[in-house]
Amino acid sequence: MRCSIRKCFIQSVGIVFLWLFITLKIPKETEDDQNEASYNSRKDPRPLEDWQNLTFKYMEKIQKRRKTWLTVGISSVQQGDRSSLLYTLVSLFRVSSKAEQKHLTVLVHLADSDLTWLRETVAHISSLFSPQILKGQLLMIHAPSDAYPTVDSVRDEAFCGEFYSKQNVDHAFLMSFATKLSDYFLLIEDNAFFAPNFVTHIHSRVNTMKSNSWVLLEFSNMGFLGKLFHSRDLPLLAHFLLLFYKEKPLDSLISHFRMLLVQESPILCKPFLFYRRVSYTTFDHKQKATALQKKNADGPNNPPGAVFTDMQVSDVHFPWEAYTLDESFFWTHNLSTGNHLTVILNHPANLSRVQVITGSIVDGRYALEKGQVELGYEPEGVPQHCTSFALLGHLLEGQMDQEIYLKGMGYHVSCVRLVVTAGQAGGLMIRHIYLWEKNHK
Repeated sequence: MRCSIRKCFIQSVGIVFLWLFITLKIPKETEDDQNEASYNSRKDPRPLEDWQNLTFKYMEKIQKRRKTWLTVGISSVQQGDRSSLLYTLVSLFRVSSKAEQKHLTVLVHLADSDLTWLRETVAHISSLFSPQILKGQLLMIHAPSDAYPTVDSVRDEAFCGEFYSKQNVDHAFLMSFATKLSDYFLLIEDNAFFAPNFVTHIHSRVNTMKSNSWVLLEFSNMGFLGKLFHSRDLPLLAHFLLLFYKEKPLDSLISHFRMLLVQESPILCKPFLFYRRVSYTTFDHKQKATALQKKNADGPNNPPGAVFTDMQVSDVHFPWEAYTLDESFFWTHNLSTGNHLTVILNHPANLSRVQVITGSIVDGRYALEKGQVELGYEPEGVPQHCTSFALLGHLLEGQMDQEIYLKGMGYHVSCVRLVVTAGQAGGLMIRHIYLWEKNHK
């Protein structure tokens, strides 16, 4: 059986490579040849020759552009949060300096067959990122539905394989197109945010690895987020995904591919540079709801409130992101004694536990060195502010997890305030402010 798979893998390399590029096309809003590329109904598919001509014309234009150092590849489909992809792109470009962007190409595969979503998404991206598009820094592609394996062959699986099967094929298209754009390829999910100057950090890490042979560098430990490849390996990886697209999810296939190319152990590059905006990977809304319910069964519930701070605020990671239940965070820098981040609840709450976590999830960098957490009461004014505070506890190594035992202390709490008790230079990452209400259901 192994011999058969290996033989099939080798023989399919040339054939699948041609098939991938012949069937690629661009949404009608993103190219000057739009009129020839308008979408037809499934009953009247465009002849193969037209797809081929359109793809080759686009490839000719792409190949004339200067090759960059890094391509960031994102595949996106329609989902509940319609702004997820836009937020990802905003985060990407805002944390990249102009010098970094000269060495960067962003390739987005719009992998949904819904034409309304395609046109709206292209229009939104074009309006927000027209400078990057005109410079050739942002490219959008779309593979037509008739280029995919038949629906029946995917849905024959008795489990959720039909979802990750399409995801695998989506990324095979993405990687095939990205092969000659740059020296390196970074795989990103469409619901991620980026650490500042991630391009410089990756470039530095690659330079330190010059004397070592590697296939995959991992700048995140979440699924397939933040995976860096040599672009020369992308055709082989794309063929691998197409051969085994029904067998395993994408992150598992990537791990197998890494081992097949004789990198037995993963290389985790810390601190991690990429995080998801949500803390779970799902395929439909029902699964999302179930996952969130399971996670929050004994977890924090964070009653509704507003977040205020006198710390420096960037245009990437905002104060309210410290109070969400996902993996987003607030980023600031150069703290002074007395700086605070305060959650003001919409209604007084009875709290049983408070948890504050600062610093990187892996190595604890960018943690608050000296700080304390206070509970506030008796709000007044517009906007509201609490008139009295009680000390709950001090942070130890950038964290505090405190159950509230004192009678009355946790009742009718209107504010939770994180206070800096000593000046601190450099960055600060406030990852979570978690609250538990008493008898919350």
